[in-house]
Amino acid sequence: MSETERPIRAAVLTVSDRCSRGTAKDTSGPALAEMLRTRVGAEVVDSRCLPDEQDQLAACFVSWSSPERGIDLILSTGGTGLAPRDVTPEAARSVIEREHPGLMELARLRCMTKTPRTFLSRGVAGTIGRTLILTLPGSLQGSTENLEALLDILPHAIETLRGEVQDDGRPDATPVSGRVLRHDA
Repeated sequence: MSETERPIRAAVLTVSDRCSRGTAKDTSGPALAEMLRTRVGAEVVDSRCLPDEQDQLAACFVSWSSPERGIDLILSTGGTGLAPRDVTPEAARSVIEREHPGLMELARLRCMTKTPRTFLSRGVAGTIGRTLILTLPGSLQGSTENLEALLDILPHAIETLRGEVQDDGRPDATPVSGRVLRHDA
């Protein structure tokens, strides 16, 4: 990261009835936060553990994505499977302004060589304003493998969402409102 680039500001939401009651230990949330800090230099500004309650999850996504919070990336872990109480994708979809299915499709494709169970996750991705939301599986392995699968493109996605990228490769581009990224062919 150059001196002019701002670190990614992130928040991590663990979705688990048991963890929210204190009867189980959250391992996925802290592992995701650590990956963000060490792998992309992110500043993790908030974390929370909530039960599998759609209204509470949606309210958290909305609160964290408010412009005054300045959060670029929200990762949730848990509630993306097939169990009746797994409602994280529905909560996210109820507040997402622009869905981005390609991100979670990419994560599942990159993870399928490790386990075909990756396709049991119903995780979704999308934006509220200038905040990107990714809903990851709840297991430690599933959540970290899915994040790992996206780490190479997340910084560019955040820069683009922030409006910091004006052009993605036109040879004659000059900066007007953002910086120009040049990519080797």
